[in-house]
Amino acid sequence: ARGADLLTLRERKQISAHLSRTRGEQDRLLTSGNLASLRRDVTEDTAVPTADAMSVRDTVTVRMPADSAYLSVLRTATAGLAARLDFTLDEIEDLRIGVDEACAMLLAQALPGTDLTTEFELTGDGMRISVSVLTTDGRPPARDTFAWTVLSALAGDVDAVVGSDDRVSIVLHKRRDPVESV
Repeated sequence: ARGADLLTLRERKQISAHLSRTRGEQDRLLTSGNLASLRRDVTEDTAVPTADAMSVRDTVTVRMPADSAYLSVLRTATAGLAARLDFTLDEIEDLRIGVDEACAMLLAQALPGTDLTTEFELTGDGMRISVSVLTTDGRPPARDTFAWTVLSALAGDVDAVVGSDDRVSIVLHKRRDPVESV
């Protein structure tokens, strides 16, 4: 448990440092009027779409054993992708916890030996996360539970879908809070 706490602290420091550098660079470019360089913090091939290319979407899929021992990998991927979209630290932490909660709901009914699949769809203003697993009975999570209420509060729009093969998916859609003008 101690190692996990240190990893989380290190991740937070890295994300905070990245966001500070990014915000500082954005402020400098905004005051200089050089808006064309505003998104140059990553390479051209991996850059998040700008306002003029909002129709372009990035999709990342993570497939791993349906076992809680692997959830730290998923939390780290969630944080990294959310940071790439310039979510605040609070929003990033909410998404990490939300993905963890969605996985806990699904792992309770997962078929032994199956994979947990998570698809992250990055858009210009947010992220759609779909967590799915093959289940024993194809029963969606109950929406009148405390866990569902917490999940909805953390992730924004939340839905559950059952496929014809008893694959249950929980879909989270989190939009970035609008940046307030100074």
